[in-house]
Amino acid sequence: MNSFTHQIKDSRQQSEIQSFYEPALRVLGHLFEVKKQNLRNKGYDENNAAVTRDEFMQALSEQHRMPIFHAGQIISSLYQAKRIRYLGSTFIQMNEEESK
Repeated sequence: MNSFTHQIKDSRQQSEIQSFYEPALRVLGHLFEVKKQNLRNKGYDENNAAVTRDEFMQALSEQHRMPIFHAGQIISSLYQAKRIRYLGSTFIQMNEEESK
C-alpha cells in the first residue's frame, strides 16, 4: 500500500471516529448527570462528579452497538480534541465549554 492510499484510509477512519463525537458526548452527559444526582442526594459537592473510562466505554458499546475497541478509540480522540479531560488515568469529566 503506498503512502497516498494509507493517508486516505487514515483520513476516512478519523472522520468516522469524529462522526461519533456528538453521540458520545450525549452518552457522557447522561452518565455525568447521574453521577451529579448521586452526589447531590448524598449531600456532596456535585462539581466532583466524574465517570470512569470503563463505564463510558461500556455505555458507548451498548448504546451504539460497537466493539469496546472502537469506543476506546472515540474516547481517545475526544481527549486529543480537548472535548473531555482525565482526572488521573481512570476518571473522565467533560471540559467546561462542553458541559454548558
